[in-house]
Amino acid sequence: MAMKDYSDEFKADAVALYGSTPGAPYKSIAADLGFNRVTLREWVLRDRERCGVTAAAMKPAARPREAVPSADPDERVRELEARVAELEASERKLATERDILRKAAKYFAGETNW
Repeated sequence: MAMKDYSDEFKADAVALYGSTPGAPYKSIAADLGFNRVTLREWVLRDRERCGVTAAAMKPAARPREAVPSADPDERVRELEARVAELEASERKLATERDILRKAAKYFAGETNW
C-alpha cells in the first residue's frame, strides 16, 4: 500500500480537531478523517513534543455519564449547562471536520486533470 503525503496544514487541522474534542479516541477522529489512528497519534505526539507538552498533561479520556434526573432545580440547571457544553464541543468538532473536508475537496478538485 502506498504511503499518502498529507500537507502540514492538514496535519495541523487533524491535531487541532483531536485536541478540541474532549474524550475522543484517536480511532474515531482518524476514521472520520479517513486515515489510520496510529498516524494521528504520531502527529499528536510530534506536535506535543514540538510544543513541550509532557505525557502527564495529555487529555484524559471522557467517561460516559448516566442520565439521572435530579429533584433539585439547581442540580438540574448544572446538568443542563454541562450538556450544553458537550453539545457545543460536538458542534465545534463537526465544524472543524467540515472545514477540513472542504479544504480536501478543493485540493483534490484542483489536482484532477481531466
